[in-house]
Amino acid sequence: MTSQTSEEELLTTGEVAALLGTTRRHVVNLCQRGELAYTMAGTHRRIRRGDAMALAGRAAADRGGPLTTDQLRSLWLHRAVAAHVAQDPSGTLTQVGDSVQRLLSRDPNGARWLRQWLGIIDRGPEAVMRALTSTGPMARELRQNSPWLSLLTPSERQKVLHAFSSASKRGVRLR
Repeated sequence: MTSQTSEEELLTTGEVAALLGTTRRHVVNLCQRGELAYTMAGTHRRIRRGDAMALAGRAAADRGGPLTTDQLRSLWLHRAVAAHVAQDPSGTLTQVGDSVQRLLSRDPNGARWLRQWLGIIDRGPEAVMRALTSTGPMARELRQNSPWLSLLTPSERQKVLHAFSSASKRGVRLR
């Protein structure tokens, strides 16, 4: 840690534990394993608030485990879909809802996922955008059985996939 860190930005292991919803011992273990940067103030560890917040964000994303490359690619595509929902909530929800109804009539094996999507659509655009962009386990499964990608034009889809591929190749941290 740099010496430019002000004391107001430094948290105790107990404060970080409260922020993460875990124990102080777990925070100490994270520090010892090198997963959380810290500095020593006498015999006590101090952690930068920004580092603790970053860890909290990663922990929230990892509740279902780390995203696979396929899940991450799907997430990027569905974020683009969420933009369509934000721009035209009524039109997109109606279009996809109608599509789901057609699919339900043709594919009884997909009924479980399609019915879940219908329930989310019924809750409105906020619920839809949360499901499209969440990193939680259920959202990951729903995206693997998604009726939403038809909203993207081939050009939009290619742009997102190209951006994802470029970021991956440049070593941009995607997870």
